[in-house]
Amino acid sequence: MLSLDQLGWRPFFQRQLDAHELSVGYPARIAQIHRNHCSIWSQQGEQSLDVGVFPDPRDLAVGDWLLMPADGGERPVRMLTRQNKLSRKAIGSRDVEQLIAANVDTLFIVTSCNDDFNPARVERYLALASGAGVTPVIVLTKADLAADVDTYITAVRPLHPDVPIECVDARNAEQLARLRPWCTTGQTVALVGSSGVGKSTLINHLAQAHQATAAARAGDDKGRHTTTSRSLHPLKDGGLLLDTPGMREFQLATGVQGIEDAFQDVSALLGHCKFNDCRHEGEVGCAIQAAIASGALDARRWQSYLKLHAEQRSDSPASASKASQARRAAPNAKPARKGPRPPRNQDEE
Repeated sequence: MLSLDQLGWRPFFQRQLDAHELSVGYPARIAQIHRNHCSIWSQQGEQSLDVGVFPDPRDLAVGDWLLMPADGGERPVRMLTRQNKLSRKAIGSRDVEQLIAANVDTLFIVTSCNDDFNPARVERYLALASGAGVTPVIVLTKADLAADVDTYITAVRPLHPDVPIECVDARNAEQLARLRPWCTTGQTVALVGSSGVGKSTLINHLAQAHQATAAARAGDDKGRHTTTSRSLHPLKDGGLLLDTPGMREFQLATGVQGIEDAFQDVSALLGHCKFNDCRHEGEVGCAIQAAIASGALDARRWQSYLKLHAEQRSDSPASASKASQARRAAPNAKPARKGPRPPRNQDEE
């Protein structure tokens, strides 16, 4: 049984309820969603709800707040407006959004110091956090197994100079103490990352939980799935931690502004070429190519920026406008492939 403060209740949600609603109901938070039911937490304890009581269970996310009837009824009075949400495009669909989590304060972007390390994947998660208005923190795990941790820190630092980077051995309490500022009472932290990067081990040492863990596959350092559903866990420091399964494919559902925020170094160069119609393919006075040639901009990062905008522009007119220069820049650009299934995201497993 947790208090409302421990569950992450705040004035944003309180202002949505009038005196009458507070007299006939109480707030509860979705802690886990299963196929046929979900678990909710409140000051009354834990309760199980049949997802059939909701108009569309796909609209539910772990972290959502509900107003439950005080008379003991099992049908929520209503769902409260979200402060934010994390989502991705559903696999195999261009226009279906799959919710990851709701009402999150901090996103721990977890990647390991081994062959699983992938800067392009980290960039996607940074764009996800920026688009949702969530504070990102890059957590490099398995530091004890790396011959040179500084190599990984050096690789992620240019992705966003202002984002904190914490390098930890998830089993070392002293190192995990560096994550405490984001884990205090009232805070909700979500974990994202591919399978096997150590998310479950982090949970077991940060939260009051016992998640199954599995060693990486022999020979390639690739992780294996141990988390199969999204769920909340009380943190030892008073907050809540939201675990997510490793995602094999991850495309941003929305978030053109999130891309621009995550690629501020690229955005700052666009519009500074000598010619307004520059295709960024070697023209005289091209700011992008000059930055790549001088080492100020990584060519891989430029391609990541183009790829993320290419995924967005078919769904959003705003993205099409913002990324007009990026589209022209793609070497040998081809029209977006038509059909129900988008190209597989090669940045993920």
